[in-house]
Amino acid sequence: MIKLRRMKWAGHVACMGEKRGIHRVLVGRPEGRRPLGRPKRRREENIKMHFQKVGLGIDWIELAPDSDRWHALVNV
Repeated sequence: MIKLRRMKWAGHVACMGEKRGIHRVLVGRPEGRRPLGRPKRRREENIKMHFQKVGLGIDWIELAPDSDRWHALVNV
């Protein structure tokens, strides 16, 4: 259920556009130095992993504006 809602939210944010702040938070890369240790996964990486588990290796940001195909993939 969490993965489904996360994927629906990501599609909603991807349709907003690049100038919106939440879109920049989702796909942006932080500047500056990170602390030592394993890098934390970003939200975008989590969404990519969800699609790979479903068996789809497609670019989800390009697919999100096509709402019919997006809902078909998310509800699988």
